[in-house]
Amino acid sequence: MFARRRSVPQNLPAYANLPIRQIGIGPLGERMAVHVAGQLGIGRTPIICLAGYQRNMADFSDFVGNFHRQFGEDWPIVLVDLKGRGRSSDRADTSLYVSTVDAHDLRQLCAALVIDTAIFLGLSYGGQVVMALAAQQPTLIAGTILIDSGPVSDPRGLVRLRNNLRDLEGTRSEAGLRAMLRRMLQADYPAVEEGLLDVLAGRTHFLEGKRVHPLFDPHLLKMLDPFEHDDVLVAQWPLYQALEHAPLMLMRTQLTEQLRRETFEEMMRRRRDADGFIIEGQGSPALLNTKDDVEPIAAFVRRLVRKKGRTRAAQETVTA
Repeated sequence: MFARRRSVPQNLPAYANLPIRQIGIGPLGERMAVHVAGQLGIGRTPIICLAGYQRNMADFSDFVGNFHRQFGEDWPIVLVDLKGRGRSSDRADTSLYVSTVDAHDLRQLCAALVIDTAIFLGLSYGGQVVMALAAQQPTLIAGTILIDSGPVSDPRGLVRLRNNLRDLEGTRSEAGLRAMLRRMLQADYPAVEEGLLDVLAGRTHFLEGKRVHPLFDPHLLKMLDPFEHDDVLVAQWPLYQALEHAPLMLMRTQLTEQLRRETFEEMMRRRRDADGFIIEGQGSPALLNTKDDVEPIAAFVRRLVRKKGRTRAAQETVTA
């Protein structure tokens, strides 16, 4: 069965500096889009970035430049569109839009890129995929950075996301789309200028003719229909515990509706060795567009790489 085709224009501003290669993963016809910044190679632990539920690699556009300025221009950063998002193909079987299957795809993708271990940075749903990956193949994970992500999502955020995306379906003009998206985003980014809000909007939707098109499989929106504000979602703490073998950094945006503060605090309590950081004045997804917000991530990666280097040197001494 062939994957359903979703058309993505080649000239979207959101992807201007993100050339990709597409790699066949899973069923015939299904492919995943990958952008590699820096240089993959022996002795370099890449950072693999996964975006939120319906979002795509464009959310890491600013992160790449900010990280490289602090850590080195050639350090490998791999941006991935999960299936059904961005420039990856949609799933032929929509019942497979679950974190465990996305994690399995990620394992195959790492094998195709000859990556045997990496630092994973997951925003919201992307972090849940990383937790599922840790349960499936822990040796792949050298370290984890979770942003607005944990073992349970806040149903209020899911309902708001669904309602906002539904509202966009009736938009028929560029001006109307821009105004609606600005209104939706201002609650999450109260201090951000309108130009940046427009950039954020262009990462998930585009207007063609008089119709708004999402940069994701519309079935992902249908999957949000069952959720209500007062739902009590089951926490998957065993998946969170699967990360315990490797260094961990936990970040939360101050205004997020994706991860409750009490869940974040419980995550910190269960991993007292984890680094914790709050990004002030933002909601989801984290912008990662300033030195101050990216510096803690660069410092975490720097410590992890140094520790790994010391461990390798000790092992070589023992075997010498």
